[in-house]
Amino acid sequence: MPKSRPNILLISIDSLRADHLSCYSYPKKTSPFIDSLAAQGALMERLFCPGLPTYPSYTTLYTGQHPLTHGILAHGSDAKLDRNAPFLPHLLVESGYTTCAIDNLLHGRIWFGRGYEFYIDPSVRLSMLTMNVRCDQLNARAIPWMLSHKDEPFFLFIHYWDPHWPFMPPEEYSNLFYDGGNPTDPNNKALEDFWKHPLGAVAKETWLRTPKGPITDPAYVAALYDREIRYLDDGISRLIGALDESGLAENTLVIFTADHGESLAEHGIYFDHHGLYDCTLHVPFIARWKGHIPEGVRLSPMAQVSDIGATILEAVGVPAPEEIEGRSFWKLLTGEGDSKAGHTRIISAENTWQSSWSLRTETHKLILARDIEYTGRRERELYDLIRDPDENHDIAAEQPALADAMQKELQQWINDRLKALGKPADPLVAQGPSMRMTLMQNPDA
Repeated sequence: MPKSRPNILLISIDSLRADHLSCYSYPKKTSPFIDSLAAQGALMERLFCPGLPTYPSYTTLYTGQHPLTHGILAHGSDAKLDRNAPFLPHLLVESGYTTCAIDNLLHGRIWFGRGYEFYIDPSVRLSMLTMNVRCDQLNARAIPWMLSHKDEPFFLFIHYWDPHWPFMPPEEYSNLFYDGGNPTDPNNKALEDFWKHPLGAVAKETWLRTPKGPITDPAYVAALYDREIRYLDDGISRLIGALDESGLAENTLVIFTADHGESLAEHGIYFDHHGLYDCTLHVPFIARWKGHIPEGVRLSPMAQVSDIGATILEAVGVPAPEEIEGRSFWKLLTGEGDSKAGHTRIISAENTWQSSWSLRTETHKLILARDIEYTGRRERELYDLIRDPDENHDIAAEQPALADAMQKELQQWINDRLKALGKPADPLVAQGPSMRMTLMQNPDA
């Protein structure tokens, strides 16, 4: 007999950009199992994160609120999530779900444990950085927990860190995705700017150091990232395989997504989640629930991470409180809704190395920097997403009227939200860029 409510398996990958998965048209076969998962359900082609980096994005996932609303816009600030903010696992545990996180975000902020009956953190056994916990280590905890709770409705959240930097895939993946010759060629100067960056200086002496010298080819580093994805793909295969073999597939909603993407030398940004470009904002979303979500569905409307919680709640019949701003796209996934419905605007905030806002429409993206002294980037950038989807040609100077109009719209949205929230000033500026704040507080970090 099926349970009255389905299980929920929410898989989120740190730093996974959508366009490096084969099912998102990447030419390299990085994700054969994830591709098959997408073929068994629905794939959202254009899901974007409204906030960078990790803490703002996961707080958005859990609360269903824009970062400007929930107030967490950086890692390094002392901002705290309001105790009354809606929180997905709390809503689910109150409605009768057994809740479990296989995660380590609780190390950084206390609210990430809210609503979880079980919080399992394999990284406490490691002396290395918490983002170095591998998917096999998480699976070793997640799979036994899942099987031991299969007779009760459960919400299981798993936060995988592959492929977050440092990119250090297992040795058995070492021959994949690179055919560029000598990755340590000393005559290749393509990473010279990266070595001047605080992250680059460390990388050159640690994870990008080899017995033959430092890696000098950015394409090889991108191949390391792809190998991490391929390793992760095998781990996801083992997780879903255990779910399916246990007979839970028909009564489990599986969600696969990410908090943000990763820059791999695009726009002069090396191996970090910095910059409000699509390589960092565009993340995957795949949903499978056999018998409820048709197979092989690909959906093009724009959606965002803040919509995921509302979508899950509608899917399992738990009422969403009015404080959740995200819009459920559950009916899109099942084929009952308007296939063209979605957001016409996506507004995102970054507080990594720089404080910036972006406004995305169906055709253009405006990026507005709140500070430019550290990175030296332009104060305002504008891209034609139809003619220039890779955002290589800034047309702000060529189309000043459009840039002015989009900047006015963005600033009006910010002002209106601040007024509605009773906030006196833009907290993006007040909290400051996460990585820069960390370096200021600890220059040796």
